[in-house]
Amino acid sequence: MTRTEEFTEQRPLLFAIAYRILGSVTEAEDAVQETWLRYESSATKPASVKSFLSAVVTRISIDVLRSARVRREKYVGPWFPEPLLTDPYEDPERSAELADSVSMAALLLLERLSPLERAIFVLREVFGFGFPEIATAVERSEAACRQLAVRSRRHMEEGRPRFEANRREREELAARFFDAFREGDLDGLKELLAADVLTVTDGGDKGPALAKPVVGSENVARLIGAFAPLLRGIVLVEPREVNDQPGAILQDRDGKVLAIMALDILDGRIQTIRTVINPDKLGHLGPVADAWRLREEVQARRRPRA
Repeated sequence: MTRTEEFTEQRPLLFAIAYRILGSVTEAEDAVQETWLRYESSATKPASVKSFLSAVVTRISIDVLRSARVRREKYVGPWFPEPLLTDPYEDPERSAELADSVSMAALLLLERLSPLERAIFVLREVFGFGFPEIATAVERSEAACRQLAVRSRRHMEEGRPRFEANRREREELAARFFDAFREGDLDGLKELLAADVLTVTDGGDKGPALAKPVVGSENVARLIGAFAPLLRGIVLVEPREVNDQPGAILQDRDGKVLAIMALDILDGRIQTIRTVINPDKLGHLGPVADAWRLREEVQARRRPRA
């Protein structure tokens, strides 16, 4: 097998590791590409290609995350990960860990960890790497890695997100939600929302976003009910899985991406609605809509006619 073939075989895993450490599709893709360049130029062939490549992409991701942390501290408004529609890596034996770890809620929880703790947690708890491999990847002793693993696991378990276990039920509930969303059906919405439901928007300073989070089923239903009729004919809502949870892509008339919505569902109710409208986080999904222009169209519909 050539080096290109070996790398191609491991690429889905490498991206999956990098994305969970970084919370960014574009940065993860860059980390994977840098890993290939280092592998291609290495003078010797490693005993285990998987271990070698995983170690390289982990080190690169840790370095990128350390610099990204500074930018995120200056970020305007709530920061969410770049939405991921399809995780390229599959492992039937770890499907539950993979699904939970890629959700928006889990990635936001990972933000509480240091870059080193985050990398160790991802390698150990999500992908099941042994401590000898992890120690090599992060260039720490096995004993230190075990201590960091315990610490990171404790932090994650304190706020670990819970989701509706039955995929079919949550998909059906999400479909009902988006039907009610399109129609602006207040009663239908309130039936599906948790009493303390939270809706939050990540627009950075580059997209029109909610000034602050909206809390409570009554408030969220009214917000959606007020805007839904104004969006009709301007915005298309297409249900899709987002970060392995129910969600939707919002597009303009030309099919350009306006926003991504992701839902957290538990106990038959929607607990959280996260919307990403920052165009910098949507470009990997295709051409991006002009959210400000669409906002003007929506506002024009609200103005009384002379």
